[in-house]
Amino acid sequence: MIGVIARLRRANSSRRSSSPTADGHGDAGADTSPYLAPGPDRAPLAWRLGGLGFAVAASAVLNTVRLAQNGYANIFYSAGVRSMLDSWHNFFFVSFDPAGLVTVDKPPLALWVQAASAKVFGFHPLSLLLPEALMAVLAVAVLYVAIERRFGVAAALGGALTMAVFPSFVAVSRANGVDTLLILLSLLACVATIKACETGRSRWLLTAGVLVGLAFNTKTLAAYLVLPALAFAYAACSPAPPLRRALQLLAAGAATAVVSFAWIAVVEATPASQRPYIGSSTNNTEIGLTFEYNGFGRVEGQSGGPGQTRGKAGGRVPLSVERRVDERYAREHHPPAPPPVTFPSSKRTGRERNPVPFGGPPGPFRLFGVGLGDQGGWVLPFAFVGLLAALLLWLLETRDPEPTSEPGSDSYRPLRGRRDPLLAPTLVLGGWLATEAVVLSTSKGIVHPYYASALAPGTGAMAGIGALSLWRLCRRRPPLAGLILSVAAVAGTVACEVVLMHRHDYLRSFVPFLAAGAAVCLAALALATLLRRGALAAGALAAALALLLVVPTGYASTTWLAPVESTFPAAGPKATAGQGGIGISARSIAINRAIARYVQSHGAGKPLEVLTVAADTASPFIFFGMSAAGLAGYSGVDPVMDGRRLARLVARHEARYVLLGGEYSTRGGNLATQAVLRACRELAPAEWSSPVPYPFGLVLFDCAGRERALEAPPPASS
Repeated sequence: MIGVIARLRRANSSRRSSSPTADGHGDAGADTSPYLAPGPDRAPLAWRLGGLGFAVAASAVLNTVRLAQNGYANIFYSAGVRSMLDSWHNFFFVSFDPAGLVTVDKPPLALWVQAASAKVFGFHPLSLLLPEALMAVLAVAVLYVAIERRFGVAAALGGALTMAVFPSFVAVSRANGVDTLLILLSLLACVATIKACETGRSRWLLTAGVLVGLAFNTKTLAAYLVLPALAFAYAACSPAPPLRRALQLLAAGAATAVVSFAWIAVVEATPASQRPYIGSSTNNTEIGLTFEYNGFGRVEGQSGGPGQTRGKAGGRVPLSVERRVDERYAREHHPPAPPPVTFPSSKRTGRERNPVPFGGPPGPFRLFGVGLGDQGGWVLPFAFVGLLAALLLWLLETRDPEPTSEPGSDSYRPLRGRRDPLLAPTLVLGGWLATEAVVLSTSKGIVHPYYASALAPGTGAMAGIGALSLWRLCRRRPPLAGLILSVAAVAGTVACEVVLMHRHDYLRSFVPFLAAGAAVCLAALALATLLRRGALAAGALAAALALLLVVPTGYASTTWLAPVESTFPAAGPKATAGQGGIGISARSIAINRAIARYVQSHGAGKPLEVLTVAADTASPFIFFGMSAAGLAGYSGVDPVMDGRRLARLVARHEARYVLLGGEYSTRGGNLATQAVLRACRELAPAEWSSPVPYPFGLVLFDCAGRERALEAPPPASS
């Protein structure tokens, strides 16, 4: 024991007395601080915890300030959670409506988390929104810890902050979608795979497989975009023999498949008559939903995507019909004029009236174009160059002779080549970023702007790791490659930010300070490199990255100014704002309450008090405590039922009233909505005491006693 202590003391003394550079030779100006580079001598615990706390605090502030103003955010998911609280049947099958007619169009895991929170804390907006915000904060913490253990405090702090202020990531973290849980689970799978690459142990790779399977149960095939990077990194970096590596990957793939399809298998094994219709599918199967609407259709193009939506009859009601029905009722009944209803005036906020639903056309610059650029493109050039710098550094150091430096220096490597401990994190996180970027850039189907949030972990990781790699390249001799890549990273990112700032008219007055500050940072980096002052070079790169994060941080904070748009959450001072509350205007609330009062006092069916075309039109009624449902699913075209099935429901007094028009009704409805339009009695707005004469294309139909007409086949022309 005494001998071991003596050797440790001699080793520590040797480290303190030597100051090796990246090429293994002493340099009085070198900085081997563990704050800047990895090695056995890590930064003090206080500094590591301080960096973690700062990143976590930044994320928490961005995600939670004025969070309650967002109300129920995406009312489709919120109404689904409300319905899931009614029964275990609805909970397990993720039913959108209390009657269990149609499911939500996503797998269950994210909504199960929200339902559990609502069960414990009560059903209100914050019980649905806070879990998303906290999962995003946890994801930032996971990224920080993963980087700090291998690359040091400085790289970890830069990477975690870049992720925390990523505008689209902040926007989805303040809503109640499924993306934050998807990102968290995928990031945890990356960390488990990195650990597997370091140890070669099967349990870590199996853990990664299980986590990807859980992510699949959050957003189906979107979860598999992380798999290429995980598999390649383990195949390249694991210390296990080739055959064992292959068997381990097969076992992890099997674990992924089992976890991914366990819930789907139970749903598929349940007879269709004993479960809800699978929303947004064309064949009432989860397999079809997974691989079509939520899968390859998003890449190859699908109905509902750009240029694929065509209006037709069946769900919408022409204004002429509304006027005709109302005039006929007035002639027959001479009702008194309804009392005037006042609504809050519409205020000009300078925001876009309609959200941007899709990214620009597919192509190599799509991530920087309209729709996606301002949500995720701000720091992407730095991240891409950072990935290139990390790989170049690994290649150069692999070709170097064995280092002569002591452990604790910035050139210390216990292993070289594919077993370099810094290679696996680069391949995992950088590979994930590259895969997401390629898929988002080339997909022809539905690519909403908030999909850019999936780039946040990889962008953050490659910004932090890339900055460290650029510094290390600048400390090599000759430093030309490091300087060239540093200029490309900083100048390219500045150019990108300037374009986005002008396009969205945001902080344009900051452009001179951004350009001048970047120039000063690059000049300081060049000077420090020539003088071989490592600390000064590190400070210049850190300052450059901090400067580049100023504008995206401000852009992300604009989500505090107004409720996020429920379906397409986006950052930006001009992005379309949501309504907050239950997601509809005061005028629409008054209309819906009038309809609710009428149907409940005039023999509404049980359990389906009111049926609408699409789910979002039914959502407010569910918030009112009614049993409402969208008989054509979320998008208003699902073949949930036909006229014959609706007739059976009416005959059994399980349904009576159908509200045509509303969200997505112009897409055409289904056979049941066409039968309603053809067979059921139209109720004039005055009959149900509408607060406005012509309520935006909404017409209420009474189907009582119309069973035979509903069952009749449609005319051949339709």
